[in-house]
Amino acid sequence: MIVVHELVKRFRAGGRDVLAVDHLSFSVKPGEVYGLLGPNGAGKTTTLRMIVGLLRPDAGYAEVDGHRTSRDADFVKARLGLVSANDGVYPWLSVREMLLFFADLYGVAMNVASARLEELADIFDLRSFLDRRCANLSTGQKQRVVLARGLIHEPPVMLLDEPTRGLDVIGSKVVFDYISHLRKEQKAVIVCTHRLDEAQRLCDRFGLLHEGRLLHEGGLQELRDATGWDSLVEMFLSFVQADVRGGQASEAAKAASEQLPS
Repeated sequence: MIVVHELVKRFRAGGRDVLAVDHLSFSVKPGEVYGLLGPNGAGKTTTLRMIVGLLRPDAGYAEVDGHRTSRDADFVKARLGLVSANDGVYPWLSVREMLLFFADLYGVAMNVASARLEELADIFDLRSFLDRRCANLSTGQKQRVVLARGLIHEPPVMLLDEPTRGLDVIGSKVVFDYISHLRKEQKAVIVCTHRLDEAQRLCDRFGLLHEGRLLHEGGLQELRDATGWDSLVEMFLSFVQADVRGGQASEAAKAASEQLPS
């Protein structure tokens, strides 16, 4: 279970305070995939960093299984798995060595880590290159290793930051299958992305984030009923325009949304 309550984060930039996250609140249950959605700069990654404990919030808190990051950071980090578009592999380690290394970082006993590695090798089809150096892997193989790494310590909570950035159709499907696996394993999952069409296929509930504020939240049908729009792209354009223009969505936004995929 993830609980984010009234999170606030400010940065100093260009001689002024920038409110990157503005009193943000949401929760994610086990077995649920929550899409934290918005354009670049909306505050998604900053929010994840506060949940993980890499950034201290100026106000509010994040909890994982009832433990606040600010009070029990080590406990929280041990309960989290993180997969980011910026993740890489250690080129001079084999896949087996790298996965066992990360298991050791999380304090997983060697016999448990070895058994877990065998399980993940089957799930992510790693067996044919388990003992190959990571430097010699294809892009798709490296991607599967990074996804497996996030689960080597069996965390109940998974955070995915722009997981399909830079991937082709096949690579994106690997991520889609991965998220389906997380749901079946009853993980509480947050997916941060600006690719709203993909999020619509992946997530159970959505939080639409703009300039650090949660503009709207709910399941897809709830959002459709509340807004009259069919797709997340249309909804988001409408919300942003209403926010910018003081509550009146422009005809230009509506016209633009009709050109976007539903």
